[in-house]
Amino acid sequence: FPIFLFFFVCSKRVFKKTSGNGQLTLYLGKRDYVDHVDSVDPVEGVLKIDPADLGDRKVWIQLACAFRYGREDLDVIGLSFRKDIWIQHIQLYPDAGHKPTLTEMHDTLLKKAGEQGHPFTFNIPTNLPCSVTLQPGPDDKGKACGVDFEVKAYLAQSADDPDEKIDKKDTCRLVIRKIQFAPDNTGSGQKAELCKSFMMSDKPVFLEASLDKEIYYHGDPIPVTVKIKNETTKVVKKIKVTVDQTTDVVLYSADKYTKSVLCEEFGETVEGNATFEKTLPITPLLANNKEKRGLSLDGRLKDEDTNLASTTIIRGGMDKEMLGILVSYKIKVNLMVSGGGDVTVELPLTLMHPKPKGIPAF
Repeated sequence: FPIFLFFFVCSKRVFKKTSGNGQLTLYLGKRDYVDHVDSVDPVEGVLKIDPADLGDRKVWIQLACAFRYGREDLDVIGLSFRKDIWIQHIQLYPDAGHKPTLTEMHDTLLKKAGEQGHPFTFNIPTNLPCSVTLQPGPDDKGKACGVDFEVKAYLAQSADDPDEKIDKKDTCRLVIRKIQFAPDNTGSGQKAELCKSFMMSDKPVFLEASLDKEIYYHGDPIPVTVKIKNETTKVVKKIKVTVDQTTDVVLYSADKYTKSVLCEEFGETVEGNATFEKTLPITPLLANNKEKRGLSLDGRLKDEDTNLASTTIIRGGMDKEMLGILVSYKIKVNLMVSGGGDVTVELPLTLMHPKPKGIPAF
């Protein structure tokens, strides 16, 4: 939560990147853009252009949402490890008619850029994924895999001619994040129950687990209420609670995997023919999962900590393949029963960030 709040509060901060040749300087007023479900914050920026020595090349600005699933240095063997989900180009010089409605953000950036500043606006479609990073392993190098958004300015004769080589010094880029906050109208929590019988016993163990609300915020304790009615002569020796994160990479293959982000054992015992009810607090945190390669995190900006990925919210009618990576969570409550055997129920869990004050409601 603090990383998102920082960028929101410091909205007057200007982010700047200059190309190696010094001819292009990109200005953005923020790097977090909020998905409000029915609309997404527009990307408003300014590009400062020095028109000297351009020759027959034009100046382009592009916004791309892409899925990266390999290292860039492996591209030399002829394989592409980056797939564009969505991309839009705008020609800024020579003037090709892009005249965005100027906002307060544009005015602030134009003052920084001076007379050579050219304003632009991109509108992000609502059907695109939020930024997600797959946690690299300790020995992994280069950019992390995942879904990212990037604003790039460059010099080229054509916007996207695959045969035209664009020199790195003729480009400048800034990675941005598309983020989503929890809606205000959260509902009641989930409940799951199971009645299980065991061999050599004509009576069952009844287990019920429930949550008190639908959505929980990253870093906050999650109270799991557990009710047990043990009608057998067996003893419930302990209760184990786990939280699993499932990452479904839907863009390029049916790659779906689950990783545990929390596992806690509670030494509560329930004797035969007894009942039990208690609320067990758990808190899944990235800090306890730093070594797990491939864990989904909320989009990461350079040299900046983040958190476990937020739950993917899928709107009705959306093309799942466009979302690139789907993230979901579930809580498992497991009773360890004497003599061998267990009783397990599962609860879906939604993890998100709270909406900072001043952000319009969903």
